[in-house]
Amino acid sequence: MPYQDVFVLFWEQVKESVQEGRFAKLTMAKTIGKPDLRNIFVRPVASEDGFKVLVKLRYRSKETEDVENELTLEEAFVVLESHLKKPFLSVLLFSTTKDLTFKINKKGAGSITENLPTFHEVIQAQNDEE
Repeated sequence: MPYQDVFVLFWEQVKESVQEGRFAKLTMAKTIGKPDLRNIFVRPVASEDGFKVLVKLRYRSKETEDVENELTLEEAFVVLESHLKKPFLSVLLFSTTKDLTFKINKKGAGSITENLPTFHEVIQAQNDEE
């Protein structure tokens, strides 16, 4: 199955974990080559106007400052989707009941694997800009 279709299925699991209060963290990793963007982290953040996540872009070079944005889940989806395959080949969802790994193989096919949970409680991220 093309990775875009599998990512949509993966994202449904992300939304479900949010709705059930199990979403702990999401990480984009495993890049092609050594791009300046090293990781993208998504964590729940306390917000007065609905569920929000703190999306942090972590860069390899010390000259480039990390970027943090407080976004809705839909906005975060757009950011993450734009970085799939170029440069990131995997996305890890950490929830309190299971960890899910989305991967793209060399042929452009996506897959989802399930593992035991790494996190046992949800910890809110702190927005450094406050």
